[in-house]
Amino acid sequence: MARQPSARCPSAAVLLLHGGAETGLAAPLPGPLNLPAVRMRPFARSISGATGGGPGGVLVRTARYAHRGWNGPREDPLHDAVRALDALRREAGEIPVVLVGHSMGARAALRAAGHPLVRGVVGLAAWCPDDDPVDQLAGRDVVLLHSTRDRITSPRASQRLTARARPAGARSCLVAIRGSDHAMLRRAGQWHALTARIVAGLLGLAPLPGPVGAALALPPEAPAVDGTLDLDLLGAWRGAPADTPPAPWCRGGGTGAPW
Repeated sequence: MARQPSARCPSAAVLLLHGGAETGLAAPLPGPLNLPAVRMRPFARSISGATGGGPGGVLVRTARYAHRGWNGPREDPLHDAVRALDALRREAGEIPVVLVGHSMGARAALRAAGHPLVRGVVGLAAWCPDDDPVDQLAGRDVVLLHSTRDRITSPRASQRLTARARPAGARSCLVAIRGSDHAMLRRAGQWHALTARIVAGLLGLAPLPGPVGAALALPPEAPAVDGTLDLDLLGAWRGAPADTPPAPWCRGGGTGAPW
């Protein structure tokens, strides 16, 4: 009987990019000693569950880094992300990909978003220098999640990036998570569940949370606060359709960002 490879061809993929350090030329530690990579495992499980990962479904892969750090103009994780995307293309063809990155990995995801396969980026506690480019985000969906108490990377810098990205042609927003931390250990279950739901929504496999969908539809000139959502105020829209409007505070008429 002739083979039918299309029956097992994945419909989409998710590429995970874990955190790292500002500098570090050494290779990441192996296996369970690589704590930033271990931290992404529950995200992989949640995303697989939400997207029907597996043969014929959505591939969930983790990028491998050659070095632990970003390393200034070398931008090592960016090149690792692009290589991983090229490998996905060779393996599965022209399938849509969502990048999910934490901290340094989120910076790499944002920078690699111009790759032809990338449909969207979910950045967790993203490292967002104000001088990083945003033109590569044109036509992409960008959702950043950030703890209001993060002391390693700046939630305000993430907010500024979403505002800079909209005039460049991106659909972008920020979900602020009260009382968590950079490692996403406090309120971990909510980080995992919301990330998985957003990824499934960006791939068209499930509805986006209503306020997230509305924030992504904001016009390019919308101020940063209009695209900033508070996780604790999303509960009222759980299960709501994607066209549900945001609460008044999301439009600048209420409490604003929760920090």
